[in-house]
Amino acid sequence: MASSSTSSFPGRWGVFLSFRGEDTRLNFTDHLYSALTRTGIDTFRDDEGLERGREIQPSLLKVIEESKVSIVVFSKNYAQSKWCLDELDKIMHFGEAFARYGEVTEERVLRWRAALTEAGGLFGWHMLYGHLIHSLARKSCSNSSRSVSLST
Repeated sequence: MASSSTSSFPGRWGVFLSFRGEDTRLNFTDHLYSALTRTGIDTFRDDEGLERGREIQPSLLKVIEESKVSIVVFSKNYAQSKWCLDELDKIMHFGEAFARYGEVTEERVLRWRAALTEAGGLFGWHMLYGHLIHSLARKSCSNSSRSVSLST
């Protein structure tokens, strides 16, 4: 099973979960994580809760690089997190909700916008309830592409 610690990440991961903790950590994302790990997929989710205002750790970006699939759980406040946007930028290879981050460079905001635009065009599922999580776990096992997007 996956251990999720932000200090050091062993080996490669099957799935990297990108999500806004305060929106989905204790409900949808928790159920998704459980379904994926029950299926035998080594799944990374950050369980530590990230400190506000801090920059994303290079080791976390490395986990994204080393994951076979990334699942982005878009939620109401996803784009209000610099961490989520940095993860999305990394996942997509490349930030108006962004204007409030006064210290952020214009280049970074443009990368965030491009990543959100690209991610919005990907095929995904809009889920109001978690009853499809098991199906998603099976889809992740067989999915050969690098990212799956969800909207909660």
